[in-house]
Amino acid sequence: YEPFDHPDVAPLRVLDRSAGEWLLELFWGPTLAFKDVALQLLGNLFERELAKRSTAVTIVGATSGDTGSAAIEAVRGRDGIELFMLHPRGRVSDVQRLQMTTVGDPNIHNLAIEGTFDDCQDLVKAMFADTEFRDRHALSAVNSINWARVMAQTVYYVTAAVHLGAPASSVAFSVPTGNFGNIYAGHVAREMGVPISQLILATNVNDILSRAFDTGSLQIQEVTHSTSPAMDIQISSNFERLLFELDGRNGELLAALMERFRYLGHVELPEPVLEAFRELFDADRLDDDGTRDIIRQVYDESGLVVDPHTAVGVGVGRRLRMDRGAPLVMLACAHPAKFPETVEAALGEKPIAPTRISALAGLPERFETLPNDLDAVKALISERA
Repeated sequence: YEPFDHPDVAPLRVLDRSAGEWLLELFWGPTLAFKDVALQLLGNLFERELAKRSTAVTIVGATSGDTGSAAIEAVRGRDGIELFMLHPRGRVSDVQRLQMTTVGDPNIHNLAIEGTFDDCQDLVKAMFADTEFRDRHALSAVNSINWARVMAQTVYYVTAAVHLGAPASSVAFSVPTGNFGNIYAGHVAREMGVPISQLILATNVNDILSRAFDTGSLQIQEVTHSTSPAMDIQISSNFERLLFELDGRNGELLAALMERFRYLGHVELPEPVLEAFRELFDADRLDDDGTRDIIRQVYDESGLVVDPHTAVGVGVGRRLRMDRGAPLVMLACAHPAKFPETVEAALGEKPIAPTRISALAGLPERFETLPNDLDAVKALISERA
């Protein structure tokens, strides 16, 4: 973690000491987002293992904003790795796009897909499902479908809890949630024995998970562009991991459930699964107006500026917190300067941009725009891998 700008890597900051509220700052890595915590480790693991095996891989990934730049920063210039990163054209912030497309290393390939993040993610999954294509190009993943991502993220739940008194006392966490990987890491930490009293699932208007929590129905709706774009997701890959656990670890049952979900666009969760989901988590949503209100409220109370994803976690966490005796940790997932327009709309001025962001201005961009078409994406990868 040498590239991180804070010696603690994931430091805790007091938000409101009297209320027992804390921010877990996960944005001190090279791309200023929580994805760096796992992907800096993963990049080194890939390079070490590939060197041992004298082999090469083609990494394909999909990003709603932060995974892409973090993955690119983790593997740029590394031997034996070609990275193809798909992002939804026009649906990531300008800073997020520039962090990806201004990287000039020849092993980095940015693909702007005419579609949503879910479309990008479906393309990646389809490539992995094509065994001939997967084996021919030695495909590998850096999305949170890669278990190493989840494993690395469990660590900061442990360190934060210990800092706040674990194992002698418990801690609650509120987690901005899109693809369910970050909060699933918290679930894993709790299953390992970390005394987590509450895991609060905080979504934006793309609220398929909080709706499933409330109604028991997993139902796809149109993706709505929001002020917290990394959470503009309707199909949360890591939620399948939780369903697998809650459904008795029966792969056939889960495969049938997800096949119905994909075909119909909706599925009812089995009652035992829904009951277990509600026992393990609490969930709610915060819309864009509420997000701006929380950014303003946090600044007025503490002088701290938070990004819109963090604001969703703060707003929902405060609303659903049950045990006032347990510290509440809200995960601060990105630096506010990555979302200057939203912060300016809330506070009247843009946040101060660190050098890692201001240095991007004026740099040439390099990316390919492709339709939401599997054959077109596979053809480009076959040409360049």
